[in-house]
Amino acid sequence: MAYVRQAGGLVDRAVAGVRRVTAANGSPYVAAGVLCLAAFTEVAFRPLGERENPSFALLFALAVTLPVALVRISPVVAAVLVGAAAIITSIGDGRAPLAGLVALVVVLFVVGRRRSRRAVALLLVPFIAYAAITLPTRDDRAFGVLLLLLATGAAVTGVALRARDEAVWRDASVRAMADSLLEHAARGERARIARELHDVVAHHISMIAVQAEAARLTTPGMPSDGARRLVAIADTARTALTEMRRLLGVLREDAGVEPTRRPQPGLQQLNDLLDEARGLGAGGTRLIVRGRVAPLDQGIELTAYRIVQEALTNARRHAPGAAVDVELLYGKDALHLRVRDNGPGPAAANGSVPDGHGLAGMRERAGMVGGRLSTGPAPLGGFLVEADLPIPETEP
Repeated sequence: MAYVRQAGGLVDRAVAGVRRVTAANGSPYVAAGVLCLAAFTEVAFRPLGERENPSFALLFALAVTLPVALVRISPVVAAVLVGAAAIITSIGDGRAPLAGLVALVVVLFVVGRRRSRRAVALLLVPFIAYAAITLPTRDDRAFGVLLLLLATGAAVTGVALRARDEAVWRDASVRAMADSLLEHAARGERARIARELHDVVAHHISMIAVQAEAARLTTPGMPSDGARRLVAIADTARTALTEMRRLLGVLREDAGVEPTRRPQPGLQQLNDLLDEARGLGAGGTRLIVRGRVAPLDQGIELTAYRIVQEALTNARRHAPGAAVDVELLYGKDALHLRVRDNGPGPAAANGSVPDGHGLAGMRERAGMVGGRLSTGPAPLGGFLVEADLPIPETEP
């Protein structure tokens, strides 16, 4: 019984260090060497049994500890070799050294950690059978039960730790999946809010600005104070629209809606713009290009595109069904732009041209790049928009 208590205490300390022993590179070989040396020392200095051969005792001490070196390559093979050596030693009226018991704990613990429960159960069958055989025998009963308890305890501990690690991994996976779904739902909600703001709120704010400008320009005899208030309303609406568009950009970036972001249009997109105008109106639309076509500064091309876009919108609104000619003349130092329709032209009682907010916006765009814009009745009828946009000297 004293042997059993010593073995139990030694194995308890061994179980605590098993994971450290098998974790480092090369540690199985070092552990096998240390256990072999300890087993040899114990066998050499302990009193042997009456039928125990010293040579065989040393050989089985080697057999019960050396397979630990295989625990990383094939833990099942190592467990089979160590278990077989321990059982054969006890059957031969010998006694496995304490280092051999430690080796048995190590290999069965690793099997429990790395192999299936079926493999663990099959490895425990010989120990159960040996314990059952030795139960009637008074001398071998304690050692048989000890082997069974050590083998079962080590294997069950390995299986339990493996199950715990798998549970932790599953919980982490479930949390990561839940966080991913939550983030996806939040991004979808932010994208939906951005679409709602763009489709509803932005439209109404734009209409506020348009109606305020229209009321100021079309109401005769309006007091100057009322005109200033309408100007303030329009400016406030435009400022709110600008801030809301910035917010929409933030929401869309945060929602990961990258495909909605497009580069600013230029003169290369004019054909698409004219095709769209042809699809919306009954009249024809032509694009006339003269001069040496060359790529221009991005600001110049964007300004020209927006002027043409606004002119086509005005023609569709005020002269539905009229034909429109868009003419681009590439000069040496300027881009000359003309948009003319053959509609009824400006209808003002005093012959003046009503200056709407769209025309003012076109003038502002032309002025921002150092150009000028003029609007008025065309010589042969209709309405004419002319713009001269200077080309910087660095442009070809």
